[in-house]
Amino acid sequence: MSFDYSETQRMVADSAREFAEQYIRPNVMEWDESQTFPVEVFKKAGEMGFMGVLVPENYGGSGLGYHEYVAIIEEISKVDPSIGLSLAAHNSLCTNHILSFANEEQKQKWIPKLATAEWLGAWGLTEHNTGSDAGGMSTTATRNGDSWILNGAKNFITHGKTGDVAVVVARTGKKGDSHGMTAFVVEKGTPGFTSGKKENKLGMRASETAELIFDNCKIPDANRLGEVGDGFIQSMKVLDGGRISIGALSLGIAKGAYEAALKYSKERIQFGKPISHFQGISFKLADIATEIEAAELLLHKAAFLKNEGRPVTTQSAMAKMYASEVCVKAANEAVQIHGGYGYTKDFPVEKFYRDSKLCTIGEGTTEIQKVVIAKNILK
Repeated sequence: MSFDYSETQRMVADSAREFAEQYIRPNVMEWDESQTFPVEVFKKAGEMGFMGVLVPENYGGSGLGYHEYVAIIEEISKVDPSIGLSLAAHNSLCTNHILSFANEEQKQKWIPKLATAEWLGAWGLTEHNTGSDAGGMSTTATRNGDSWILNGAKNFITHGKTGDVAVVVARTGKKGDSHGMTAFVVEKGTPGFTSGKKENKLGMRASETAELIFDNCKIPDANRLGEVGDGFIQSMKVLDGGRISIGALSLGIAKGAYEAALKYSKERIQFGKPISHFQGISFKLADIATEIEAAELLLHKAAFLKNEGRPVTTQSAMAKMYASEVCVKAANEAVQIHGGYGYTKDFPVEKFYRDSKLCTIGEGTTEIQKVVIAKNILK
């Protein structure tokens, strides 16, 4: 068993690191303060192959695996988690849902545009009254000949305003029926499809989060993904991969916060010596370093299973749960190590602290991950 990066993984990680340093780092705080969603950066990321990481080359993608995908999200998130979050949502949710469940004609229509970032993708499952309880959704899709009429709204949707295309899961049967929901692709500009409120958030402020609104939105049956009633089951499978990407996002945040804290602890002098020489600080660093290592191993095991096409639900839930909790702890301790300076925007740990909390909530809360894990180990 080898724990070394392959040459491809090393090259991909280096490329993502250089991209982040050149195109993201100079603007991090400006985008955060103004809640600017930097579309041009994602277009550039498309040129680099970062927007179609898992997409086969014949559809215009990079044709890479989950280890490389984790490396890309991690390196970008070490600089700006907001950008890492949007990259993850575009790749693992919208694009991956179409790639996994569309027919060939549908793939040819949408995947090349998404893989190159000609189009940005959104994914609509969550609603105002249904977060963890996605099966209770109210958005409906009603059959009308060769078309469907969508009515309702989705919220907390990444790229809800700017996205060019959205995969939307709507109710086509009874509430709570896991076979009563169906997935559709809805393109921007379709009559009756609009965006609503953009959320003003604690963190991840450069990643756009907004409502999707459907008011008698008519779409052709040709935009349906898979069979009628399969939407919820598809979504759960998509989230298996999505949890790996949020784990990678969490790992990037944890490493970014840890590296900043390590650097500061060696430079900050108190009582005549660097604060890293004091056990109270060095033990914090030791704990964080160990937990980051454990999170990374969990994450790459899940990536391995995903690449192999093996069941990954339990492992991805474990990796996401553990990595997200580690990133919150790492960011918290990094602020503590910085002391008063950690509470200011002059040092990066303040932003890591705000951004980290989303990871324990998005794509399934920590509590939901425990439900998933418990259900599987108790089978």
